[in-house]
Amino acid sequence: MTTPFATLEEFRAILQDLPAPDAAATDAAWARNGALTKPPGALGRLEELAIWCAGWRGDARPRIEAPQVVVFAGNHGVTARGVSAFPADVTAQMVANFEAGGAAINQLAEAFGAKMDVHALSLDRPTADFTQGPAMREDEVIEALSVGWEAVNPRADLFVTGEMGIGNTTSAAAIAHALFGGTPGDWVGRGTGVDEAGLAVKALVVAEGLEANAGAGRDGLEALRCLGGREVAAMAGAIARARVERIPVILDGFICSVAAACLEKVAPGALDHAVAGHVSAEAAHAQVLAELGKDPLLSLGMRLGEGSGAALAIGVLKGAVATHSGMATFAEAGVSDG
Repeated sequence: MTTPFATLEEFRAILQDLPAPDAAATDAAWARNGALTKPPGALGRLEELAIWCAGWRGDARPRIEAPQVVVFAGNHGVTARGVSAFPADVTAQMVANFEAGGAAINQLAEAFGAKMDVHALSLDRPTADFTQGPAMREDEVIEALSVGWEAVNPRADLFVTGEMGIGNTTSAAAIAHALFGGTPGDWVGRGTGVDEAGLAVKALVVAEGLEANAGAGRDGLEALRCLGGREVAAMAGAIARARVERIPVILDGFICSVAAACLEKVAPGALDHAVAGHVSAEAAHAQVLAELGKDPLLSLGMRLGEGSGAALAIGVLKGAVATHSGMATFAEAGVSDG
């Protein structure tokens, strides 16, 4: 599929005309759920998840047989300000690790039967330091959105996206501050493991970033362009493409959720096809999820990124649709329903 946008206005127009779930499939899934061999509501949230999945897949008895995990990587000019405990070179080193199958996300993708892809976005060309002006020009953010858009396999039946990019928790904190207000300290966290002094530096950098990009708070896509990274924009592009293809999405941690929030700010409801896979230990993630109205599936104290928490939640979604689609109804099982 050729990328159907060449400007941010064209991408914004796509977000204003997104498809809805299949109402007939949703209704049929609710009816089926009411006839399964279990007391009403006995499977708790699994029932709602299965019906949600049915609506987006257009099938009252959905299956998850072809999940896709995509990790995007990018480098950030703001790392020159000392916001990370690791040097920017680690981004490329971790990309090599992903490609060799040695990272945590590789193991989780394999464990849950997901095909995994890795896309490194111009690692030799970091974004600009957003304390001095916009991180990206419009053509650069469009290029990154396009990489994300094109990375989605339209034949996938579940989508997870993760990231790798030294400095990207600072970028995500700046975007969150622009979108949701508060103070810089509300949004910065330890990321790769910075100490108290490092947290103070991150808060200062976020404040300077908003001062240097006065328009970033007016619009989700401007926040993404001015304060984001190529991998953050690619995640947003991929999540939008999944919506167009009616593929359910599991959101990962803080950075992924902030990327998704840029879409939601442009078009409320743009994330109706997405659930939060987990709430991470990164301090501000829970608040971002609260702003998005997303209740996480898991809470395991993870803060790795890479898509790892969302990939783990693939098992929850698989369990939800397996019970919904595979269980017998009372009539089929010859069991009295009272």
